[in-house]
Amino acid sequence: MGDDDGSFPAPVYRRTVLAPLFEDARRHFAGPLMRVNYAHAVMLAERGIVARADIAAIVAALRAIEADVDGEAEAAAYTGEVEDFFFDIERRLTARLGPDVAGRLHTGRSRNDIDHTIFKMRLKERLAGLLDGLTGLVGTLIDVARANRATIVVAYTHGQPAQPTTFGHYLGALVEVLLRDLDRLALAGRALDKCSMGAAAITTTGFDIDRARVADLLGFAEVQENAYGCIAACDYITGLYAAMKVLFINLGRFVQDLGQWTGFETGHLRVPYGYVQVSSIMPQKRNPVPVEHLRLICSTAAGHCDTIVDTMHNTPFTDMNDSEGEVQAGGYAAFEAGERALALLRGLIAAVRVDEARVRRHIDESCITITELADSLVRAEDIPFRQAHAVAAGLARRIIDRGERLDTVPFAAFAAIFAAAIGRPPAIGEDDFHRFVSPEHFIAVRERPGGPGPAALTASLDGYAAALDDHAAALAAFTGRAADAARRLDTLVDDLIGNPGV
Repeated sequence: MGDDDGSFPAPVYRRTVLAPLFEDARRHFAGPLMRVNYAHAVMLAERGIVARADIAAIVAALRAIEADVDGEAEAAAYTGEVEDFFFDIERRLTARLGPDVAGRLHTGRSRNDIDHTIFKMRLKERLAGLLDGLTGLVGTLIDVARANRATIVVAYTHGQPAQPTTFGHYLGALVEVLLRDLDRLALAGRALDKCSMGAAAITTTGFDIDRARVADLLGFAEVQENAYGCIAACDYITGLYAAMKVLFINLGRFVQDLGQWTGFETGHLRVPYGYVQVSSIMPQKRNPVPVEHLRLICSTAAGHCDTIVDTMHNTPFTDMNDSEGEVQAGGYAAFEAGERALALLRGLIAAVRVDEARVRRHIDESCITITELADSLVRAEDIPFRQAHAVAAGLARRIIDRGERLDTVPFAAFAAIFAAAIGRPPAIGEDDFHRFVSPEHFIAVRERPGGPGPAALTASLDGYAAALDDHAAALAAFTGRAADAARRLDTLVDDLIGNPGV
């Protein structure tokens, strides 16, 4: 036999569902719920739906209840007296004012529109924190890229050395990706910025409420129009977490490069001691463990995003618990992990330094500037690219087979390969040959838009900085609207309490 005596709630239901949800609501949604209560109350008074004196008593009581809730220990046990945190606030309000006055607050609304509104409010706060961390990281990346516009590194394709570029150019590629992540997150934020209040349970209400006024008082940009969609659509959740997952995937791919570049065999990035851990047994070890933690944190954050998006899969297009308190609170771990990753990567990328001597040696050993030798031969010798490519390929084979280096290979070796392929000696001299195979020349001539040449890269970085400024301004407006609304709402509540009969 079970422990169910027929009364609500059944003990197992209280323990496994209601108590955890109550604690999540108290921890995450108490503040937003109280703000919704205040905004709805102000609107009811302004529209004359509820007498101003009653609303004054309600908001004064809510202020006292809010102070009580804030002062209570979070670990206080859920008693089961009421179904959830919303009803607990209503119970407290009724105890203070009686049912005739307290019951008027819920005029023209439902837990349905309240829930989705407070979920959006909390997600807006979480998103603002993530965007702040991401804009900070992008700003640091741009600064490091500017400082390393001429710092030569090896670019890889398929895990093999491919061409030289600069560290600034390489970081610029990540900056572009993260600016697109900012675009995706900002678009997700637009869905969060649509207020659900006034939808009531499904179809709005017959009371003459002002939905736009409540939205404004809660800091939303606008009202979400369709009332059914306000309580049924969960794309504000899936869109946000999908955009976040893309961000964490993008960061994780960059972290994979850091793992290779900081490894002993490559060693192109030097990690300072502040980011190095030692072995308990091997004295020589310098373990850049933060790189591993970054990979782990990004993967964990992406996994949390998957959990939320997958939870929405094949759910009905209606109000349902699958999109509500439990999944909302569960998703916050993605924000917490993501903010840690952004802060750690920002600190690390500002601290690492390129080992230019090692990079130079690997460039010479791998012949990766030889692409420009082929291009330069086309221009200097007036031969087709395929012939120039054949000459360069023959020279590369010789260097690799003999263990030579491109910077020291005899000019005579090049001249012989050129003559055999073209049928005449080269017109260029030894100085031109060595200039053509230098990484400095390789980079300097690549001044096309998006290239690593000095002018092209400077233009790119300036453009990235301007785009970042736009995102920072949008973020300030996004957070400022909510802060301004909170101040205005507090003033209106104070005025109601101080002038209850006016």
